[in-house]
Amino acid sequence: MRNELHMEMAPAKPVSLKKKISMVGPGLITAATGVGAGDLVAALVAGAAFGMTFVWAIVLGAVFKYFINESMGRFQLATGKTILEGWHSLGRWITGYFGIYSVIFAVVYGAAIASSCALAMTAMFPVLPLWAWAIIHSIAGYVLVLFGRYSVFERIMTVLVGVMFVTVVGTAVMTAPNLLNIATGIVPQVPEGSLFNVLGLIGGVGGTISMVSYGYWLKEKGWSGKSWIPAMRIDSKVAYTVTTIFSLSVLVIGAQFLYGTEIKLNGEQGLIQLSNLLGEDMGSGVRWLFLIGFWSASFTSLLGPWNGLPYLFADFVRTVKKEKKSTVSLEKTKSYQFYLFLLTFPSMLLLFIGEPVALIIGYGVLGATFMPFLVISLFVLLNSKRVEKDHRNTWVSNTVFILCIGLFLFLAFNQLSDMF
Repeated sequence: MRNELHMEMAPAKPVSLKKKISMVGPGLITAATGVGAGDLVAALVAGAAFGMTFVWAIVLGAVFKYFINESMGRFQLATGKTILEGWHSLGRWITGYFGIYSVIFAVVYGAAIASSCALAMTAMFPVLPLWAWAIIHSIAGYVLVLFGRYSVFERIMTVLVGVMFVTVVGTAVMTAPNLLNIATGIVPQVPEGSLFNVLGLIGGVGGTISMVSYGYWLKEKGWSGKSWIPAMRIDSKVAYTVTTIFSLSVLVIGAQFLYGTEIKLNGEQGLIQLSNLLGEDMGSGVRWLFLIGFWSASFTSLLGPWNGLPYLFADFVRTVKKEKKSTVSLEKTKSYQFYLFLLTFPSMLLLFIGEPVALIIGYGVLGATFMPFLVISLFVLLNSKRVEKDHRNTWVSNTVFILCIGLFLFLAFNQLSDMF
């Protein structure tokens, strides 16, 4: 019944640019989901160590992710097939790779992102221990997704993106940055000893497994068919423009407040350290602004996967079982609800027993190889006869994809080398 109503009420194709911009949503969700505490730390560390030098790297990273996101949406709108169906057409082993990774990811990521949310909340409201705030955030995500429609989820995510944008950009503005210094950072340069910082920034602007959820969110939005490709492109451009401004603001905070000092930030705890330093120097209001932005970035990175990844898992189960597409929405299937449960509850055990070494190694290996796998598979699919000629990759897209493949393969090799 819900699906029938959804199809009947599917929005008409937008015509004007103003109308298209007003319908932006799925891309913003995808981009916001990919920007978490890790990206905040990377941008802050880069700003603290090299000032405004890497403005160009953040912009380039956002451009790369736009092309990947646009390709994801174009494949689904042009073919009517999900990315899981595309992967399955390339080989069953690819589908199996995703199935294994998705289960390990659910348990490990569920605990990690809940802890990140709890870290920010504990700094603001130290009335509960970290593990209690983590559990509260996990359950909040579970309830919001299980009982909420996509339209409700999109509104919540849009509000959180707005909060992220206002608080973090507002904090950056309060540091009174020199616009000329920001402009000089547009010119590409790689100071000695900064290569890994550069590659990390380019590879980390909104790029995670949650990017694969984009096609499912397009479907829930009611966008279906080739005529929606122009609207989808605007959706993605707006999303990654917002992501760029957000990431640049974090870089500015690091450059303005930490550049030239001996202060070192260590992981997510460093964000709490920075918030305290901001409070001491600029007042408690600025400290609260930054912490709220940190929390919003973390909670969008929880809520997005809680809603989006179960679609992927449900589609994986349907594809493996060779079930025909039905009128029942994937979110109403038992496999969707099972994966949502897996993200929420088993991961809580890691908050108390620690992280098993074998599980973490498996997560690290599969996680390091995911972005190369995603980019290579999209490159193959969008240059094949599975997509009509008019909607295949252009030479520009292929050039960007080749650069992305090289970047992510290098990052994967580096990460795996560090592990072993």
